[in-house]
Formats: sequence, structure tokens, C-alpha cells
Amino acid sequence: MAQFQELLVENLPHLHRFARLLARDPSLADDLVQETALRALCNTDKFMPGTNMRAWLATILRNQFCNELRLRSRVSRFAALPQSEVHPSEQESKLEMRDFERAFKALPAPQREALSLVAASGFSYEDAANIVGCAKGTVKSRVSRARTELDRRLGRGGDNLFASPIKKIAA
Repeated sequence: MAQFQELLVENLPHLHRFARLLARDPSLADDLVQETALRALCNTDKFMPGTNMRAWLATILRNQFCNELRLRSRVSRFAALPQSEVHPSEQESKLEMRDFERAFKALPAPQREALSLVAASGFSYEDAANIVGCAKGTVKSRVSRARTELDRRLGRGGDNLFASPIKKIAA
């Protein structure tokens, strides 16, 4: 049990990053991570030692996020996830980041999720496919389409400043 808890604590930063990318709201992301940790602790018997705990936790988090979305849509058809405020800045890098965030948020959910898992969270295509529950090639396709769409939305054609760091992370 102590080793399980240590692995859980080691994976909390990864869960926080993944939750923030999915939820797009820091407080909701914190709630998702807390609920994920609680569910993991309550289901330690379902974790198979020797398997990828990070992927197991990400699957729990993703399922919890999907459940939250379903619940919110039942409560109010017009309810949307709260958007974090981005204040305009004089600095070009902050403006570019704001543009990137807007373009990223405009991606279809499956593409955003695949790019988040592979590029931002560092999962392999295979692990991401297991988390999402689809084929490895589907994840690769979604990541590719997400990068292409980001390039297009940011108006940089093939010379997107954000694409190369993402590709480096995913490699």
C-alpha cells in the first residue's frame, strides 16, 4: 500500500497537467485530480502491479471528466465549462500564447485530448490509445490533424512556432 501511495504521489504532477488541459479551468482541474486520487485509493485492488500506473490514473481522470461533462449537460443544456480569463498584454509572447490557447480550445475534443496526452503529458501513442480506448493509428491521426489545424488557425502555414516544440516533445 505504501508503494502504491508513493507511485500515486509521483504521478500527481502529470495528472494536474492533463486535468488542466482537459478542463481548461484550474479549480475544476484540481477537483478532477482530487477525485482521481480518491478513486485510485479506493480501488487499489483493481490496479495490476507492473502495469503503467500513470496511464491507469489518466484513464480514471479522463472518465471522471467525461462523467462531469455528462452531469453538467443534464443539469443545464446551456452550461459550459468556465473559461479562464486571459488578460491582454503588451508582450508579444503573451499574445502568441493567448492565440495558441484560443486555437487549442477550438480544436475538436478528440484532437485536443490526443494532443494533450501525447505532446503535453508525454504519453506514447500506444499508451494514449489505451487511455482513450482507440487504435494507436487513430491517436497518431488525431495528433497530426490537431497540429495541422493549429498551424492553420495560427496563420503560420507550415512554419508554426508552436508546432516544432510540440513535435520535439512527442518524439
